[in-house]
Amino acid sequence: MCGIVGFIGGEQAAPVLLDGLRRLEYRGYDSAGLAVFGEQQGLQLVKAKGRLAVLSDLVDGGAKLEGTVGVGHTRWATHGEPSDANSHPHLSNSGRIAVVHNGIIENYMEIKEYLQSQGVVFHSDTDTEVVAQLLDYYYQGDLVEATFKVLHRIEGSYALGILCSDHPGQLIAARKDSPLVLGYGEGCNFLASDVTALIKYTKTVSYMEDGELAILTRDGIQVYDALLQPVEKERSTVDWDIADAEKGGYEHFMFKEIMEQPEAVRKAIAPHIQNGQVVLDGLGLDADFLQSLSRLYIVACGSSYHVGVVGKYQLEQLLRKPVEVVLASEFRYSNPLVDENSLVIVISQSGETLDTMAALREARRLGAKTLAIVNVVGSSIAKEADYVLYTWAGPEIAVATTKAYSTQLAVLMLFGIWTARLLGRLTPEREAELLGEMLRIPDKIAEILRHTEEIQYYASLYFNHESIFFMGRNLDYAMGLEGSLKLKEISYIHSEAYAAGELKHGTISLIEDGTLVVALASYAPLFDKDVSNVVEVKSRGARVLGLTTRSRAEEMAKHADSLIVIPDTDLMFLPSLAIVPLQLFAYYVALMRGCDIDKPRNLAKSVTVE
Repeated sequence: MCGIVGFIGGEQAAPVLLDGLRRLEYRGYDSAGLAVFGEQQGLQLVKAKGRLAVLSDLVDGGAKLEGTVGVGHTRWATHGEPSDANSHPHLSNSGRIAVVHNGIIENYMEIKEYLQSQGVVFHSDTDTEVVAQLLDYYYQGDLVEATFKVLHRIEGSYALGILCSDHPGQLIAARKDSPLVLGYGEGCNFLASDVTALIKYTKTVSYMEDGELAILTRDGIQVYDALLQPVEKERSTVDWDIADAEKGGYEHFMFKEIMEQPEAVRKAIAPHIQNGQVVLDGLGLDADFLQSLSRLYIVACGSSYHVGVVGKYQLEQLLRKPVEVVLASEFRYSNPLVDENSLVIVISQSGETLDTMAALREARRLGAKTLAIVNVVGSSIAKEADYVLYTWAGPEIAVATTKAYSTQLAVLMLFGIWTARLLGRLTPEREAELLGEMLRIPDKIAEILRHTEEIQYYASLYFNHESIFFMGRNLDYAMGLEGSLKLKEISYIHSEAYAAGELKHGTISLIEDGTLVVALASYAPLFDKDVSNVVEVKSRGARVLGLTTRSRAEEMAKHADSLIVIPDTDLMFLPSLAIVPLQLFAYYVALMRGCDIDKPRNLAKSVTVE
């Protein structure tokens, strides 16, 4: 993995491919390559370790590669170190077939050993090269037939783009458990792993399903199912513009997306609040099923998992039903106690997270109903879940999520309030009170964002620490998990979040002179206990950066070395406000440490391998 672009049309392909790959840089990668067919030069392959700019310089921005059909790829190493040889595209020994691939071929070693026994020579350490060499092995003049045979031989996940010099008028695409989008143009057509790569050229797209194979020509796209029967694909129109996927004057996408949160949260919640009630038209869940629920699960990875940890506190308070939060990568291996009386809520920004997809399928196999909270319309998880709620956050380019986290929180709360009313757990007065405050959250986030210079100053005080601890209780602890993750993933500082009550159970042994502790104390019922914990770590020499609400600021200032203050709000919505300064703190710390903020090392935006 990580980024695929394909083009076939009437204009020079290489500049289009490079532009598409440039728009996928946010996904994370360590090398890049192009394969283009030209009438004069034949099948040309250029690959380079490092940033896309290295590849672009090699081909003079694409000008050196003649031809109107090609595929491009940015690779994030899984099998084989980052190198020119391991970069995609991979070329068959005959020189006729080039392949780009996202995913993992699980039985690649078995296939490789067989092909080697037949005299096939391999030139890389990747699992992907077996696809190119196996295609060559099966190829007898019919590329589609050879591809069909390969797809039935390989095991694992894949999004494939295939180019053959014998068939320069077509591109082949195939997918299983890894996203692939088809784009429709005028006299040209596209494939890509993410619609972001295509939005400059077309807004009309189709999303390939598992087991499908597509043939792209200049004049059209024909899709076939796993039995090679033609499929009539539904076309979708992308509802955002290229400007939404550009920095718009900001230095980094992450900062832009932090600043977009007031509007993103407003778009996520406003359409669903009417006349003092939550309206989830078309969701399909009914009160009888919700009454019968014995348990809810929230299943997700990374930041979305942290949304779930916050949601557990919120939903159990609202619904008075047990909520279990499980990492998607662990869910299907834990023999979960899931049945027809369970609702499994899966959360994913991309809607393509492989572990989350696998968890969803396991939940459905066990008889549970599934609800997806996703950002990307038409994504695999959205299609496979029984029910879907969209966050409508728009494109999120930075690897470190910000507005996706905030909108997921907001949508989960909408669901909680709506469900609580159906269960009779919420009076009309309390619902109106909650929704009135929820509608004020975007303005309160905007108020926090008007004071970025204060957070920047605190970052300047603490950016040189190499180990930082976050501590809090209840919602503060849950929200601290995300604050800690933001810091570690973009600044590379060792950071951990702990429930403050666990200090005496081992954590306090890590506190020494100068250790920075970010003390989260916004949850009023436990504020006094939080203050006691601050006193405790300061007595061991810690420096304390506190975070609390305006009504508690005077008291907290007596104990913390530095203090971040957020507006007061209902307890339920504290994480929606408190996370914003923590995102900013992580951003400014990383900036001062000279880190590549939008593309942190070893990370990818959409994790489509296990």
